[in-house]
Amino acid sequence: MSATHLPDHLPARTAVIVFLAFVFAYFLSALLRAITATLSPTLSAEMALSAGDLGLLAGGYFFGFALTQLPLGNWLDRYGPRSVVLGFLSVAVAGCAAFAMATSFSGLLAARVLIGMGVSACLMAPLTGYRRWLTPAAQLRANSWMLMSGSLGMVASTLPVQWLMPLTGWRGLFWLLAGLLLLSMAVLAYTVPRWQQAAPPASAGTAAQGYGFIWRHRYFRQMLPVGIVNYGGMIAVQTLWAGPWMVKVAGYTPEAAAAGLFGINLSMLCTFWAWGMVNPHLSRRGFPPERLIAWGMPLSMGVLAAIVLLGADAGWALWALFCVCSTFASLSQPAVALALPAEAAGRALSAYNLAIFGGVFAVQWGIGLLIEGLGLLGWSEPARYRGAFAIFGMCCVFAYAAFWRAWRSLPAGRAS
Repeated sequence: MSATHLPDHLPARTAVIVFLAFVFAYFLSALLRAITATLSPTLSAEMALSAGDLGLLAGGYFFGFALTQLPLGNWLDRYGPRSVVLGFLSVAVAGCAAFAMATSFSGLLAARVLIGMGVSACLMAPLTGYRRWLTPAAQLRANSWMLMSGSLGMVASTLPVQWLMPLTGWRGLFWLLAGLLLLSMAVLAYTVPRWQQAAPPASAGTAAQGYGFIWRHRYFRQMLPVGIVNYGGMIAVQTLWAGPWMVKVAGYTPEAAAAGLFGINLSMLCTFWAWGMVNPHLSRRGFPPERLIAWGMPLSMGVLAAIVLLGADAGWALWALFCVCSTFASLSQPAVALALPAEAAGRALSAYNLAIFGGVFAVQWGIGLLIEGLGLLGWSEPARYRGAFAIFGMCCVFAYAAFWRAWRSLPAGRAS
């Protein structure tokens, strides 16, 4: 297989334009990811969905996302971000149209899987390009600010969606999103540079190794537990379970829950902006991502314990604090890309993303199943939610402990 490459570093103005084009697409991707939390009361009432159905529907996006990650990584390394993201977004457009026309739970679920498959390149494509277009410090900043744009999409999935619902209905909303995805495709086609073919690099043997050497890489394996459980669990909460908790446990109205989700996602937006500002400085001062994760992740587990103990008194502010503290785990993503060879960036990022979103799917569906299963013990609905999140919290502790043990066993916390 021939190797590919991009120009070493893009000029600053070009880099900003390309960054903004990818930001628009990722904004829409995140909006689609989180929209089920806001629409859950409407969809539950109209389609008679149980908690398990709701968890499966939200998780269907991540299932579709996970299905594409391994081929996506190979295609990104070979064909480059521009061609791959345009092809995938066309699937997302079809998925939005199918969701708008669905008349059953199975139709909604199939469309949701298609949407997840279609937007699965919206973060991996730019991060693959940034690995070669930008300096390491700039990559850390760009990664955080891409996640910030995702948080902006999640903000848009809350109150703005709630305001649009009386005007468009949920079906009209998905037709509108299909149109915006088409617009983002036009912007990307116009602005993103083509992936240039070149002679194989000296390390082309790495490219021929597929995913095996990535899964065997000690640094990659070190980052897996926090990626799957802690980071994946935070996304599962942010994009689904914070909303039902506010309604079922804390007694919020659907409108108040949408406002709470708005606050959570706005908090995340500000946090990722702050990470983008401080990451280059921390990197230059010798604070590697794994050390920051080791110091910061216990905060999120402490907040989650407080939420479970407080029950009905735990509202959106505590969930916002949990998600903010969990963003330490997001530092693992660019760290994995930097720890592996540049010509394998697409595969490294996609393999790690597969692990993260596999975790999101498992946590979203698993919490729903736990809530239903604890009902067999005669527990009240608030107690079932608290029990399910207590079990999730224990999983977070075990995952963090596995990360800590792997990190402390490697020289200087990093090895290949």
